[in-house]
Amino acid sequence: MTDDALEQQPGGTLADPGMVPAEPAEPADAPAGPAPVGDIDALTADLARCNDRLLRVAAEYDNYRKRTERERREQTERTVSALLLDVLAAVDDFELALRTSAAAGTVEAYRTGVELIHRRLLEMLARRDVTPIDAVGEDFDPNLHQAVTAEPAGNRRDGEVIEELRRGYRIGERLLRPAMVKVART
Repeated sequence: MTDDALEQQPGGTLADPGMVPAEPAEPADAPAGPAPVGDIDALTADLARCNDRLLRVAAEYDNYRKRTERERREQTERTVSALLLDVLAAVDDFELALRTSAAAGTVEAYRTGVELIHRRLLEMLARRDVTPIDAVGEDFDPNLHQAVTAEPAGNRRDGEVIEELRRGYRIGERLLRPAMVKVART
């Protein structure tokens, strides 16, 4: 080959214009050989930082889980305590009614004491957003009522609640206990 037959290639090598350049043996993005020692040290340090971060996040999550469980338990205890204080107030009223009715010796004094206790319990329920379900005269609703018995309708419409055997209650918009009712049937 003569000098004038060779041309300069962009990489600075000389090649024959009639020859096809050879493909590189390895892809351009593949490492040419073993990684330099500095890269391994950097990767090892990065791995150690990632492991340390993972351990810290796991510890933070475990602490969060324990804290929320403790707070939930404390909230439950506070709620139960508040409810029990209301119940104890009703117990105090029962004791007062029993002492008063025993001293007065009349049925009227006993009735007044029971009415006082009933009123106090209803107030306690209202403070907790518990409301009674109106049943008598309403159409039977299986979402609110539990039919215990049915009797001939007579002058009532079919499916009308004609008697409430046990009052039902809601807490907010959620059913707490269905009303046990007697329903008219034709």
